[in-house]
Parts: sequence; C-alpha cells; structure tokens
Amino acid sequence: MTSWLPLSPAERSVAIEVLVHGPLSRTELARRLALSQGSLTRLTKPLLESGLLAEAAEAGVTAQARQGRPSQPLDVVAGSRSFLGFKITADTVHGVVTNLRSDVTARLDRPLTTHDPAAVARLLAGMTTELGAGRPAPTGIGIGVGGLVRERAVVGESAFLGWRDVPLAALVEERTGLPVVVENDVAALVEAETWFGAGRGLDRFVVLTIGAGIGYGLVLGGRRVPHDGEDRGFGRHWIIDPYGPLTPDGERGSAVSLLTIPSIRYQIRAATGRDLPYEEILAGAAAGEPMASRVIGEAARALGTLVAQIANFAMPQKILLAGEGVGLMDVAGNTVRETVRAHRHPRAAPVDLETKVSGFHDWARGAAVLAIQVLVLGAAGD
Repeated sequence: MTSWLPLSPAERSVAIEVLVHGPLSRTELARRLALSQGSLTRLTKPLLESGLLAEAAEAGVTAQARQGRPSQPLDVVAGSRSFLGFKITADTVHGVVTNLRSDVTARLDRPLTTHDPAAVARLLAGMTTELGAGRPAPTGIGIGVGGLVRERAVVGESAFLGWRDVPLAALVEERTGLPVVVENDVAALVEAETWFGAGRGLDRFVVLTIGAGIGYGLVLGGRRVPHDGEDRGFGRHWIIDPYGPLTPDGERGSAVSLLTIPSIRYQIRAATGRDLPYEEILAGAAAGEPMASRVIGEAARALGTLVAQIANFAMPQKILLAGEGVGLMDVAGNTVRETVRAHRHPRAAPVDLETKVSGFHDWARGAAVLAIQVLVLGAAGD
C-alpha cells in the first residue's frame, strides 16, 4: 500500500494534524503537538519540500502585507492526491472521486445486474477507469459493503449480496493495479465523520444510521471502536419494546423491527394492503393519516429510546443520526426529542443530536476516506 514515505512518526503526526484540522498556524500546530518551534520547523521542512504541505494564503491579507511576517498557516495540498470510493448495494454501485480532504469531485453510478464476485470486480474496475479519465491517477480505492468484513479485505458475509468469504480487495486490485481497502459501510462512514465531519476533534462520538438496517459506531479517544455488530445485525437484538411489532427481519420490538425502512413499509403493507414508498408514509404521517401516524409515532419513540440509551451508557459528546431513514426526524423530531428527555436523568446534560440525511454518495465518500487513512497511516489496520 502506497503511503506517505519516507516519513518519521513525528513527521507523520504533523501531516495528520494539518490534514484533519488545518489550515493551522505554526504556533497552533506546535501547541497541539507539544513541540518547540525549532522541532516543528525541522519536522515541517521535508513536508513542504515534498509538496504535501504548503503555506496557505490568509484571507484578507495581501502579499505586500505579509512581507516580514514570520509565519503563515500550513495546509495540505488537497489536490495532490485523488481517491476512489465505492458503496455497493444490492442493485447499484455508487462511486465517487475525492481529494485528500475527502471533498467529492466526481460521481458515477452503475446498475449491479449480478452478484457474481468476479463480475462485480470487473464492474468496479470499469468504473475506476471512467472516474479516473482526465484526472490525476488515483492513489487508492476504498469499498464499503453492508456486511461482515475481515482484515479490511475479505467480505466474510453479506446478506444483501449473498456473499460469504469473498476476497474482494484482491479481486479489485488484480483488475485495477491499485491498492484497495474494503470495510463495513457503517464503519467507513464513522471514519469519515470522525476525521472530516461531525465528529472531528471530539473524544467521544457516536454515529447511528437508519436505513435498510440499523448501524452503530462508537468513537472513544478519537478512534473508532470495532465491534461485532458491524455486520448489520446490530439492531436485530436490541429490544426497544418487547410488545412491539413483529416483522420478517429482527426480533419482536427490536430496533430493526421498529425503525428500518423495510420494516416500516412492511407494517403499513400488513395493515392496509398498500405497498407505499417510505417518503409517502412520512408524508402521510405529517398529514395526520391514522395508520402512518401510528407507525411513524412508534418509530419516533423507538428512536428516542435508543438515543437515550446510547447517551446514558456511552456518554458521547455528540450523536450523529445518518442514513436514508432519518427523514423521520423532519416529521416526528419533537417526539424523538421528548422521548430522549423522558429517558434521561432530569439534570443530565442535553444530548447533542445532529441529523444528516446520507445518500449513497456519502457512503461512497466514507469508503474513499478509508483509502485516505491507509495512505496517511501507512497500514490498513493502524
């Protein structure tokens, strides 16, 4: 895997600090890393000479005004590298190109007509060629999959794709010649939000995703905590209401049965015989339609209970709600917040709850961040 070499651990720490938190003045950078100005000058010299870092222009300061100024902010040269990220769903592959700061510069979607691993790898290779046309050669590829992933290389199990023990990274590397990292899609999204999004700079941070399944990511000490629930089985056994609905996926009254888009659609279909899109169910609830209001109200109370339980036990500084299903907050956000308060100690600090409706390109961007991290850290597991 290509990395920032040759860099010493100290030089790498400087580069990472500027990448995630920059642009930073030399004084601020030295303070953050507990370095003397002399040590910082020595460490930044090779980074500036290599073109990885550069002195950033200060807003509102002319070149003439800068004459004699001893320091300008340091920043990474974001366009010096490009990365590809792919999110694989049951019927589509969503791809993006990002720069070194994970800013998306191009998007491409292709239908997935077969789940044969070799055919999927060929499709990813073709998309890599299309996305790379007319741009600097990509540095690496990140792939996000709903399922259990081992060693950031092998899809151990994916119910959506019907895969078991598929060496996806090797298959794509063979066809593209690029380094590839594969990870559970929720884990990838958590990494992206930790480095470049809602969790940047936070010590304790949680991501809770609602969509086809329930995803959960916990960050402690600024690092994601790996857990067995990253195979999307996380919410199937988290019982919110033991007398709640029974759906084909998840235990009775589980987070999955109450909150996921397929389960909400199933409840409406079972009660009315109508197979409605999720957006129409939300609109019906907003308009006061009785059945939609009941199902969405139960989902909102379930979400509030889940958020409160997470806040009570993990004590995060922020909880990010993400995924295709968080439109629930637009319709029943007050119910969610009231339920959170009801399940918290009266004097507990309010939960910092942020909502981000994530499309599939956001998930693909998360996968690209995996490739950025491998470049920066020098090893997939570091």
